[in-house]
Amino acid sequence: MSDCLFCKIIRGDIPSRKVYEDEDVYAFHDIHPAAPVHFMLIPKLHLDSLAQAEQKHAALLGKMLLLAPKLALAQGLENGFRTVINTGKGGGQEVFHLHIHVIGGGNLPPMVKRS
Repeated sequence: MSDCLFCKIIRGDIPSRKVYEDEDVYAFHDIHPAAPVHFMLIPKLHLDSLAQAEQKHAALLGKMLLLAPKLALAQGLENGFRTVINTGKGGGQEVFHLHIHVIGGGNLPPMVKRS
């Protein structure tokens, strides 16, 4: 998609701080980090969200999930990290290109408040 923010980053039209790249996947640091380490892992193939993924995308999704811990470790997250996939407006998605946030370092608050 020509007007997609993440497609523009993949093409190099918008600069990013690259973490990793191969033929299928691109990873870069978030410009508004929620923690000391916060990067996003995105497929080069444009998919609006996880809700649009199909069986034909299984290998790509698997590759991304297996790559997340390797990249997290390379970024110094030896004690763990959080992965987040916001899906759709109701799920908090802001950029409509599938992406996995990898977040860690410091003291992350709980995702769900318990009473």
